[in-house]
Formats: sequence, structure tokens, C-alpha cells
Amino acid sequence: MQTKAPIGTTARTGEICPESGVWEVVGYPSTTAPIAKGNRMPPYQGQAVTWRLIRHA
Repeated sequence: MQTKAPIGTTARTGEICPESGVWEVVGYPSTTAPIAKGNRMPPYQGQAVTWRLIRHA
């Protein structure tokens, strides 16, 4: 059985998403987005940001 990345895992814009789930932008303004494992982490409002995993898919 594969282990999931723990809640609180972070990834930067442009990196490969390590875990499917709901991700939140660290900082302000913040937003949440569902991102699938293997996709590239997106920018937010045209900026490179750090995303934090808040809920598994």
C-alpha cells in the first residue's frame, strides 16, 4: 500500500504535485484548489507561491 504525503506537505509553483488533494496557498491572499498528484503546481494571481496540502483527495 502506498503511503500518502502527510497533511501539511508543501510544494512550490512549477513542482510536481506529490499528492492528490485540496491545497492551500501559504500566505495572503490565500485560496484553495484541488490538485491531482503528478500535475504541476500552479501559480496564483500570476505569482509563484508555496502550496500546502490541507486535505487528501
